[in-house]
Amino acid sequence: MDIYDVMRTTAAVREYTGDPLPDEVLQRILDNARFAPSGGNRQGNRVIAVRDRQTREELIAYAVPGTQRYIAQKRNGENPWNPVHPCGVDEETIAAVEVPDQSPLRTAEVVLVVCVDLAVVAAFDQHLDRVGLVAGASVYPFVWNILLAARAEGFGGVLTTAAVAAEPRVKDLLGIPDTYAVAALLPLGKPVRQLTKLTRKPVDEIATRERFDGPPLEVDVR
Repeated sequence: MDIYDVMRTTAAVREYTGDPLPDEVLQRILDNARFAPSGGNRQGNRVIAVRDRQTREELIAYAVPGTQRYIAQKRNGENPWNPVHPCGVDEETIAAVEVPDQSPLRTAEVVLVVCVDLAVVAAFDQHLDRVGLVAGASVYPFVWNILLAARAEGFGGVLTTAAVAAEPRVKDLLGIPDTYAVAALLPLGKPVRQLTKLTRKPVDEIATRERFDGPPLEVDVR
């Protein structure tokens, strides 16, 4: 597939046909995804490919509290888990939320748990008065490469993070060392529907010239 076609059609896939995703295809996906850049080329990424059903059920259970808060905040008109605007929903209301039983972590052919070694990342923003983001540069290009490679192979997935709210339990379940952080859980499988057109904001809404409040980056086609 043309690279631009892959980029424009790699959607968040949560429903799967049940067709197998053989290890040889999974290995090929990761073999290509590993060429993603990382800080200092330290390559601190690790992937745990989880096919075991019981392990996946435990991961689903760990994701429930985070998902409950997400749903409760959405119902309350909030941006869920936002670091700027605190949660305005009480704990009792959050705990009463029923989470849909259909989870992509259950129906996918494999769940990839992607981790990064914090001992090799460069978190230049660690002393700023906000949530840290920069260290993600050492793992999320790799995560996205996995999804792009899966699309090229005719498969799909979705980047999920709800279980990360229970990271200590996830690390204990999967034997992840203390110095590693869980960056994402990626369920992968054959899409029930392969989208060919995604809706995204146009460039002139997300890019400006010279300053944040500068003029939109657009081309005069006259």
